[in-house]
Amino acid sequence: MENVISRELLDRVIAISVQAGEAILEVYNASGELEVDTKSDDSPVTAADLAAHRILLPALEQLIEGVPVLSEEGKLPPFEVRSQWNRYWIIDPLDGTKEFIRRNGEFTVNVALIENGEPVLGVVHVPVLDITYAGARSLGAIKRDAGGERTIGVRAMQPRLDSSQPIEVVASRSHGAGAVDELLARIEGSLGETGLKNMGSSLKLCLVAEGAADLYPRLALTCEWDTAAAQAVVEAAGGIVVDEQFALLRYNQKDALLNPFFYVIGDPSYDWKSLLLG
Repeated sequence: MENVISRELLDRVIAISVQAGEAILEVYNASGELEVDTKSDDSPVTAADLAAHRILLPALEQLIEGVPVLSEEGKLPPFEVRSQWNRYWIIDPLDGTKEFIRRNGEFTVNVALIENGEPVLGVVHVPVLDITYAGARSLGAIKRDAGGERTIGVRAMQPRLDSSQPIEVVASRSHGAGAVDELLARIEGSLGETGLKNMGSSLKLCLVAEGAADLYPRLALTCEWDTAAAQAVVEAAGGIVVDEQFALLRYNQKDALLNPFFYVIGDPSYDWKSLLLG
């Protein structure tokens, strides 16, 4: 397969994601009550989700000839069709719709390029904060904000353990709280004091990517478009995303688009497997 990964491609995806974020903010900042519809799976959808989708879909289709786009807000092709895709875009035009409705700012635009099941390029844009996390195989990971652009990377565990600094865990505000509490108790029993931050959307993975957290356990269901972009950023930053058997999370391997439970790990050299599965 021809290598298409380049800094130019990453920059173009960033620009498209920012444009989608601007369309989301037009709805977010409009006066009046947000109109919320419900999809067939009972998940909420707003005009902002659809506006971002309408920007991302045609723009991505033009980036690499012949590469399809799989969107949460688009039609889902049958697995017989998708299983033939060696390379495709997967997008969540507005990840964290519930956070959007609550107007707490914790929502993102997620765009990832998948090759043979592996997320090899990802962009996570945070419209309200105008922050963008991005990364790609062989290019590393970056963060853009008002201060400019900088390289980001996961942080090592050993210096924190040597200095008795708390291990930082980030978790969902809405899902799997009971299982996470049990896991935290186990971690604290082994490592001592543990900090916990709750947050919505794929921002949780990005905190691990930039070294602001050590672990994100996701012990509740997600879909593949929720995680692919941020996983690409985490892996470009030196971390890993693994399932409950500690196999790397992969995409488009089955008919359903639900992910297994997973762990986002900042320092893969630390023996997280023994701690989390013990």
